[in-house]
Amino acid sequence: MNRNNVRWGIIGCGDVTEVKSGPAFQKITNSELVAVMRRTGELAKDYAERHHVPKWYDNGDELINDPEVDAVYIATPPGSHKEYTIKAAQAGKPVYVEKPMALNFSECQEMIAACEQAGVPLFVAYYRRAQQRFLKIKELLEEGAVGDIRFVSTTQYQKATDDVLDSQKLPWRVQPELAGGGLFFDLASHALDLLDFLLGPIQSVQGFASNQAGYYRAEDIVTGTYVFESGIHGLGNWCFSAFEDVDVNEIVGSKGKITFSTFGDEPVVLKNEAGTEEFNFERPQHVHQPLVETVVAELTTGNFKCPSTGISGARTNWVMGEMVKKYYGL
Repeated sequence: MNRNNVRWGIIGCGDVTEVKSGPAFQKITNSELVAVMRRTGELAKDYAERHHVPKWYDNGDELINDPEVDAVYIATPPGSHKEYTIKAAQAGKPVYVEKPMALNFSECQEMIAACEQAGVPLFVAYYRRAQQRFLKIKELLEEGAVGDIRFVSTTQYQKATDDVLDSQKLPWRVQPELAGGGLFFDLASHALDLLDFLLGPIQSVQGFASNQAGYYRAEDIVTGTYVFESGIHGLGNWCFSAFEDVDVNEIVGSKGKITFSTFGDEPVVLKNEAGTEEFNFERPQHVHQPLVETVVAELTTGNFKCPSTGISGARTNWVMGEMVKKYYGL
């Protein structure tokens, strides 16, 4: 695709599109949001009116086949990512799909194949790959600020949120048939994708998953170890029924370490032989915007590459799948 302007349609204009992503498609140069879809037509109409979007639908196929829609942003739960991605590809339209990319690695492969066959690009909304906070970490690593990288550790645990305590009204994020797994798939995917971005692909994984609190069927704790293609070691622990909230990553090298959070606004901390240095960054108003800018640049100029593709997104699904496969009997 090589055009002066990208006209977007959103499938699934729910909460994530209100501030995090939706407005970005209207604010970026050479980009406009022309249509939105939600299964409940009144909600789609309400979104369109509030955000000044000219068209709304209650059927995804109609949006995909709208000749005035050039590219499709799929913001539904993962359970329908494959279906809509394949339909958009068959209609010849580039796809920007929410994370995690699909329910499992196999579905990711089907999505990649469909887009390759149709000759359209596939992007995944791991938006941290384009944010200045994490680009700075990548820069420090490439500059050798911590020497040779030895290992990385990720610890994330949090209290059980109120919405998972009512077994009759569980959110989709803890329903494996809609999310692929539990909150591990929704939240840990961000951290694991970041590690892929910062340190390269993971080539070997082992993990254990359990449900300790019993609030829902999906796993609520996962521990894993992994080895990157580069030889770097990694370990992670995610728990979603603990007594407090903790979010910390530590990349340790031969001459220093970098500490940072996946979701917080705490400074990135570099500690090495020269001392300790902190780097502060302001969170973008629309967190997707820096990544969507790279998508639009690739679609309009053809000489710029978005850093988050179907290929990289599928790798994160593979890593998560390897860690929980025994829990789900796979």
